[in-house]
Amino acid sequence: MLILFSALVNSTFAQSKKDIDVPLTRILFIFDASQSMFARWESDTRINIAKRFMIELLDSLEGIENTQLALRVFGHQKRFPPQDCDDTRLEVPFADGNIGRIRQRIRTITPRGTTPIAMSLERAEHDFPPCDNCRNIIVLITDGIEECGGDPCAVSRELQSKGIILKPFVIGIGRDYRAQFECVGLYLDATTELEFKQSLNIIISQALDNTTAQVNLLDINGYPTETNVPITFYNNNNGLIMENIMHTLNFRGLPDTLYSLDPLIEYDMVVHTIPPVKVEGIKVHPGKHNIIAADTPQGSLTLLVGGSTHIVYKAIVRHKGKMETLNTHNFGHTEKYLVGKYDLEVLSIPRIYIRDVEIKQSHNTRVEVPQPGIAVIRLPAQGYAKVLHEEGNELKEVHIIRENVQSETIYLQPGNYRVVYRSRVSNLTLFTIERSFRIQSGISTVVNLNQ
Repeated sequence: MLILFSALVNSTFAQSKKDIDVPLTRILFIFDASQSMFARWESDTRINIAKRFMIELLDSLEGIENTQLALRVFGHQKRFPPQDCDDTRLEVPFADGNIGRIRQRIRTITPRGTTPIAMSLERAEHDFPPCDNCRNIIVLITDGIEECGGDPCAVSRELQSKGIILKPFVIGIGRDYRAQFECVGLYLDATTELEFKQSLNIIISQALDNTTAQVNLLDINGYPTETNVPITFYNNNNGLIMENIMHTLNFRGLPDTLYSLDPLIEYDMVVHTIPPVKVEGIKVHPGKHNIIAADTPQGSLTLLVGGSTHIVYKAIVRHKGKMETLNTHNFGHTEKYLVGKYDLEVLSIPRIYIRDVEIKQSHNTRVEVPQPGIAVIRLPAQGYAKVLHEEGNELKEVHIIRENVQSETIYLQPGNYRVVYRSRVSNLTLFTIERSFRIQSGISTVVNLNQ
């Protein structure tokens, strides 16, 4: 047989996959039947050799579950000259059990015309019926380059960006067309008959062989001990979200096995730690168990308010010396962060800034801020009032009292403050009232501007 498949899968693998919704693999062969395929190539003409190996391939694919095939041919309907750039046709559409039809149609094809590769790729979009869970693969087999002024590379990029197909395979017969087709898809050079046969083997192996993977989230010592964090896999080519998983360690304490990564897709992976870790250009090799590693050493951070209070603070967490917000951390909660140093901005009144908080591997760092006190501010009438915090010989605004109230209760950090107030109906600065007051943790202080 042309292809050797690992048809028997061990029982553990089968048991692990039984609940997975396995996609249907659909392979569309786009076959060159232009006039140049009559050229001599080693033991026979190119067309006869291509037909023979294609039929052997089809024989090997009979009985493969969860797979459908289709055949599109170009250059076989109209003779050249004159050139007919519309000479492309879906000869056998996707269906179960249609290998016999494809095999018979290949036997009867006669090369006649030109090479409209871009048009054939463009028409292929409609060869794949709508499907919610399918892997759509194109295998282009040609002995020449585009002859109708189209741009196969642009068409392929468009189909991939829409998520209609995975990256196509291209087999170049007779000589090396890598420069013309690498931008279309994964190019395989078939300058000899043996290379053509091997190229078909490689393509079907990548399309159908069982593939597994595991994601190792490495601690600071390089061991895969980190876990319980979401991971997103993106298509590196078009940026589409392909899969989300919650990382898991199995009962042996090892990263659990993934069966859903496709060897025909190059991935970018984002591990949703704080901050996130991105790994780009991940290639999964077919028929193997793949190890994907990411450095994610983590420790934890617990934020606390001293004493007993029902006030719930939040803190903005940033990388040391940077302004980008990584997280808004609730006090009373423990959250994990990558090992490193961070700056905290506690959303208290006034703000508390805590620099160089160090997170260590597998260690919990505790940060505690003082319990606030309560200021009950009473005004003679509605007006304009602000609370200023004394920092040495400098006053800084920390709170604006609403203009339509005469009393307001504020949670303030311990320290010295002043209220500056003027009534709405007063139009002279002479009527400004100022009161100084001190806040202590857990104690209420009444600031009465009526006296």
